[in-house]
Amino acid sequence: MATNQLTLYVESRFLSPYAMSAFVALQEKGLAFAIRSLDLAARENYSAEYASTSLTCRVPMLRHGDFSLAESSAIAEYLDEAFPSPGYRAIFPGALRPRARARQIQAWLRSDFLAIRQERPTEVVFLKPSDQPLSDAARASANRLFAASDALLGKGATDLFGEWSIADTDLALMLNRLVMNGDAVPDRLAAYAQQQWQRPSVRQWIEQAVAASAERTL
Repeated sequence: MATNQLTLYVESRFLSPYAMSAFVALQEKGLAFAIRSLDLAARENYSAEYASTSLTCRVPMLRHGDFSLAESSAIAEYLDEAFPSPGYRAIFPGALRPRARARQIQAWLRSDFLAIRQERPTEVVFLKPSDQPLSDAARASANRLFAASDALLGKGATDLFGEWSIADTDLALMLNRLVMNGDAVPDRLAAYAQQQWQRPSVRQWIEQAVAASAERTL
């Protein structure tokens, strides 16, 4: 499938965890793509042009020629099938059950942990930490996150499924909401999250988030 005409639409602050996931998926695939940023505060995502293309008015959205798709997990699945291995790097495990587990992890991270997401927004990951302690609800969520993550991550493993997948980036981001803020995180999980954060694809997103923040302060 042709790799031209790929465009990823993201929010202009580069703080969306879902836009980051889609960006990392594209980078790991080694695909050339353009980025277009939308100012959500100015409701640019509700413009007639964008609404007619995205259908949901949400970001991220991927355009591939005359096809458009929103929701980061759907984008990742589309990319893995449109640009399959071995020609392109796989971003999901190849085997049926690990692949299903990776998708489960993605859905879980997107639908759970509301207290963590509210009290440790991605600003604490990309920009600056919060000085507010975690609430009881957030601590309870964190303990559930730690227990499940520990069970999912094999002993001595650096990736969830023996080699990197997009689920690793998504899980590392959730853990790093706590790690980067200085909250207590089990050493093994903190080391895993920090190691995942060194991937070049992740670092490129972080650089854009920092640059976007610097532009806003000028």
